[in-house]
Amino acid sequence: MGGQRPMTETAGSTDPRPQVSSALDQTQRQVDALNADDLGRPTPCADYDVRTLLAHIIAVLRKLTAAGRGEDASAVTDPATDITGGWSDEFRQARTGFEQVWSADAVLDMNCTLPWATMPGREVLDTYTHEFTIHSWDLARATGRLNDLDPTLAEAALDWFTTHVPADSRSDNGPFGPVVEVAADADVYTRLAGNAGRPVQK
Repeated sequence: MGGQRPMTETAGSTDPRPQVSSALDQTQRQVDALNADDLGRPTPCADYDVRTLLAHIIAVLRKLTAAGRGEDASAVTDPATDITGGWSDEFRQARTGFEQVWSADAVLDMNCTLPWATMPGREVLDTYTHEFTIHSWDLARATGRLNDLDPTLAEAALDWFTTHVPADSRSDNGPFGPVVEVAADADVYTRLAGNAGRPVQK
């Protein structure tokens, strides 16, 4: 993947790789903009400061790499605890491994096992595209870099959350908290954050 490419059709279904690539490009821009003073800042993602959220994002890429290889994704430590280099370099390394595995079209229709579900690869990528999008907002909100976010990705993520994680399925103890009400004229990332149960008030 890497960079944007035209939407294609694979096995009769939309190829999710261009969109996940766009979401990762956005995440990468947020990671590249970080400085040492940012790492201890709190994020809207509960219990994660910026450093821990970065370690989680890298772990997610590693889990997806393992799942695409048919390996046990639950064996991947999350958040990652072995980060030794710069965060940008670690993110790029994890992304490269992920993209190498998922460049094979056959992986899209292979059943992939993750700690919480087993599903075809294309559904896995579709799901995690939107996780990367909301985590980009988490980083941007934590550091005040909200101007470099793609609203198209947020619109897609908001539609996905609304469809797949309906408000009546939420709980304080679940993976997504109750929907947080926001103003009707709020920007799309604020609406996405509220829908994903993030605190949106400063």
